[in-house]
Parts: sequence; C-alpha cells; structure tokens
Amino acid sequence: MEQKLADKKVAVLATHGFEESEFTEPIKALKEAGATVDVVSLEAGKIKAWAEKNWGKEYTVDKIVDDVSADDYDALVLPGGVINPDQLRIDEDAVNFVTEFLQAHKPVAAICHGPWTLIETGLMEGREVTSYPSIRTDLINAGANWVDREVVVDNGLVTSRSPKDLPAFCKKMIEEIAEGVHQE
Repeated sequence: MEQKLADKKVAVLATHGFEESEFTEPIKALKEAGATVDVVSLEAGKIKAWAEKNWGKEYTVDKIVDDVSADDYDALVLPGGVINPDQLRIDEDAVNFVTEFLQAHKPVAAICHGPWTLIETGLMEGREVTSYPSIRTDLINAGANWVDREVVVDNGLVTSRSPKDLPAFCKKMIEEIAEGVHQE
C-alpha cells in the first residue's frame, strides 16, 4: 500500500468503552498508510474496548491527554461506542484537546457516537456531519447540519454513522489527513 501518511502523526482519543472495530480499523488503516499513531486517553495503562454487545480486548495507552496538545499531531480520530464519548465529553482536558484540532483546522475523524465529544467544543455551528442516529438531535441542537450518509466530509471533518460505514470512513479519513490543514 502507498505510504500516503508517512510523515503524519495521528492521535486516537479514547477511553474505556470505545467500540472495538471503530478503534482497531482506523488504526490499522492509518498504520498501513504509513502514519505514526498514538492512543491518547484520560489515564495511563490500558483501556478496554466494547465489542458490539460485551466487553472486548484491552489496548495500551501511549499518552495521557494532560501531556499532549494538538501541536504534537497532524490529525485526530474519535472512535465511537456509547461509554467512551460520554466519558470524554465531560473531561475538560479531552474537550480542550479536541477543540485545539478544530481551531487549528486539522483533520478530525469521528464515527458513530464519537461526534458527541465534538459538541462540547462549541464549534459545530454550520458544520455538515453525520453520526449514529441517536445523537442526531444533539448535533442539530449544537448547530450542525446532520445528514444520513455513510461518510460526510466538511472542511477536514470526517464523520460516519456506524461500524458498517468503516470502509468509507477510513478511506476519507486517510484522504483528509493526507491533504493536511484545511483553511476556511
């Protein structure tokens, strides 16, 4: 595979309860494209996946969110799952980290319930997004234009609905990260 992202460093922000496939598939795609990937979380050690209907495997955390900034990375990935983004969106350091990426116009890719954390940035006004249907109203209330498509790209922001959209999500995520910073 072509190493489109050989010079790119990507943060995957997650905590316990992320949907396993929405974590492992984007990381696999990023690494295959040549990117350096750090798993960033709220605490050091390991974080546990949710695998459809039960707890999944544990994965090692590379960095804690208190010790990093968007300046350290070229892009950000936000996996879904219900528990994961619900925990991230109430953590001030996690929200600030996500906000930094959006303010710097760096690519951000969020799938399923992942966009829940985007809402807390206050920067969704006028952005076209998709998500898992149950958080549609939350995104609309945050000022986003919610659409029902497998993948939506809005100026470097990539969003998808669910694990079934992972092939399209990963493809667009790679494209947007390869393009780099997206100026308004």
